[in-house]
Amino acid sequence: MPEPPAPPAANPAFLEAVRFDTRGLVAAVAQQHDSGEVLMLAWMNRDAVAETLETGRVCYWSRSRGALWRKGETSGQVQRLVEMRLDCDGDALLLLVDQSGVACHTGRRSCFYQAARHGELVEIAAPAVSPAALYGR
Repeated sequence: MPEPPAPPAANPAFLEAVRFDTRGLVAAVAQQHDSGEVLMLAWMNRDAVAETLETGRVCYWSRSRGALWRKGETSGQVQRLVEMRLDCDGDALLLLVDQSGVACHTGRRSCFYQAARHGELVEIAAPAVSPAALYGR
């Protein structure tokens, strides 16, 4: 499989165009760059956006920990940035990524594994790996 292109370097104009909310955050949707599969939604602050653009390794802001969270730092399931896009209002990001392994902490490829079908909440994807295997618990 060919390597995805390297991410762009941090761009001050791009950072200035992002409209962070009152908490200093912006929603970021991660999508597999070659298949279009939507993997997850997370939050980024200015530092996470800048670090991601500079290093090419996706970094988010963990609201629960109140700290930067480098995807895969505990699970090994790293996201490498291919391209970062900003929506028309400047208040949401689309991250085209190359996902190593699963994206969801439940061991599924995507966090979007539940669907509303026929008035029910239905699980549409089983875990590919156990959370215990990912996190050593």
